[in-house]
Amino acid sequence: MGQVVSQAELILRRGEWKRNGEGVVCASGGFDLLHPGHIRLLDQARALGAVVVVAVESDATLRSASNGTSSPTDVPKDRPASRPITPSAERAEILAALAAVDYVVELVDASLEDFLPRFAPDVFVRGRPANVSEENSRQDAALARAACKIVDFPLEPGYSTTRLLERIAEFHS
Repeated sequence: MGQVVSQAELILRRGEWKRNGEGVVCASGGFDLLHPGHIRLLDQARALGAVVVVAVESDATLRSASNGTSSPTDVPKDRPASRPITPSAERAEILAALAAVDYVVELVDASLEDFLPRFAPDVFVRGRPANVSEENSRQDAALARAACKIVDFPLEPGYSTTRLLERIAEFHS
């Protein structure tokens, strides 16, 4: 079973793994309402290194994304947030219980773009739609600073948290 650790502890352990020649794979995301697409991505990540780390986006980050705002502070106070459904600490605990995951870190005080260059994984995996041609420039810049290999896996058709929420709404209507 994996462990939920702080960013500082994870970065310290990263130095040890590097000295021991252990390849480190990192995946990140919201992982709100875990589904088979998430599990398959993490299983694929497991095959790419000795240590698999999952960076879980903060509640504020998911809230701003679900409300279409550019930052967590832009969310109007009077507008109820639709996401996340599951708080980040619970999402981290669930992910740590998966066989494919060794460590989970919550990105509470730093964005992924801040965290990646400091953590410097050997491989960064992400699920991407098959037809995506444009890059996420902020994330790609952070990955370049981290000097890690990027592995894009196609998204699993039919699986997404948004789709799960739509199905729940249909069920209740």
